[in-house]
Amino acid sequence: MHLLDFVTLDNLRTHHPAWRLLCSDHAPLVASFLYRVFVQPNVRLIAAADLAELLEDELYALRQQLGENAFPRSGLDYLNDWAAPDKGWLRKFYKPGTDEAQFDLTPATERAIAWLGQLNERQFIGTESRLLTLFDLLKQMSEGSETDPAKRIAELHKRRDEIDTEIARVIAGDAPLLDDTALKDRFQQFIQGAKDLLTDFREVEYNFRQLDRRVRERIALWEGSKGELLEDIMGERDAIADSDQGKSFRAFWEFLLSSRRQEELTELLDRVLALPAVSDLNPDTRTRRIHYDWMEAGEHTQRTVAALSQQLRRFLDDQAWLENRRIMDILQSIESKALALREVPPEGVIMEMAEAKADIELAMERPLFTPTIKPIIANIALQVGDEDIDPSALFDQVVVDKARLTRHIRHALQDKAQITLSELVVSQPLQQGLAELVVYLQLGSETFTTVVDESTNEPIQWQALAIDGVIFTRSAQLPRIIFTR
Repeated sequence: MHLLDFVTLDNLRTHHPAWRLLCSDHAPLVASFLYRVFVQPNVRLIAAADLAELLEDELYALRQQLGENAFPRSGLDYLNDWAAPDKGWLRKFYKPGTDEAQFDLTPATERAIAWLGQLNERQFIGTESRLLTLFDLLKQMSEGSETDPAKRIAELHKRRDEIDTEIARVIAGDAPLLDDTALKDRFQQFIQGAKDLLTDFREVEYNFRQLDRRVRERIALWEGSKGELLEDIMGERDAIADSDQGKSFRAFWEFLLSSRRQEELTELLDRVLALPAVSDLNPDTRTRRIHYDWMEAGEHTQRTVAALSQQLRRFLDDQAWLENRRIMDILQSIESKALALREVPPEGVIMEMAEAKADIELAMERPLFTPTIKPIIANIALQVGDEDIDPSALFDQVVVDKARLTRHIRHALQDKAQITLSELVVSQPLQQGLAELVVYLQLGSETFTTVVDESTNEPIQWQALAIDGVIFTRSAQLPRIIFTR
């Protein structure tokens, strides 16, 4: 818990990007533009040219309202200024293998924008749902830390009795329902929690990125042995993964990757958004796919961890190349010195053998002679044959129609937000067997967005024709592959 004393607040006012943004004269432009471009559509990365074009349109509209002298600089100048170290409202970087700059929102900027959004007057402020949430959290902590089995069993019996009582009331026709006020209260708390979760994702990604930066700096300045450096780096990475933040993120990611959880979230969101009390609040259209926004944010965090692993692998490759080069330099040095001493051999004893001995090889230990097989080449003239052979077998190649499979996947995703590979194969069986299945996997990695659930295996079956004309079934075991919009 940080104390809000004078020294702490003065340090935050001087160095924290969020405070500098709130004190800036251009805060309305910065906050409104970045909210519309990054926060509202849940966009993580935007190319510099595209973002500059969007800002130019925003500046043009403002100049029409405020005059031609308002915001005289170009959009790219403003973006570079916002990404400067003395402001830190945007993160400017280059992807590996590209020379085009990318921009991303910093966690401090997103927190400042979220705080500005809370300043608007709210028509409805619910407190009941938050009180119930706090009460449930206290109960979970109390029950989860109870070491006495008798007390835990008593609490479970109490909850079972309450459930049995509620079941009996529902059977008797007394089913209490939430009124409109309670529904609005809980829905507003859900929306706030969903937005806070997206904000937290950006901060988690920022923490992992800071770890990656420290690792790169340590590799560049390291002068000790490779083993010590790797032990230090892997120890710090394990500390991040085993920290409270790392464990919480891993548990969240495993929970969200479950296809059953995704289907349950989709069904619950559709049911809740269809309620009249919730419809009166005019919720954002992106609320229906908020769990997919969580997955996108989580994927960015996973890519940051993958970049850290790639940096470690590159370090190992560079070190191996340097060590091999050092060995070659030593060998060349030995050769050059030997050539220099060839004409003038050194005096005295050059080499001593600790013990001289003869290698004795008995006659029976030698292998017997094995005559080589000489090929016999017959000088026979080739004659032109008159056999009628069908050459169509030379041109009978298996070609899978990628366009047909692409249309099938897109048509299936028109009605569903996601569909598994097994469902695609059931609706349209494989016609060309394993070759067509491989094309599905290729489309999943190149054309469409896919999620792989390695905890669940699904069999993919198709019909094949044997040489004797008998039709039999083949099967392949694959992890569950989910195609998403």
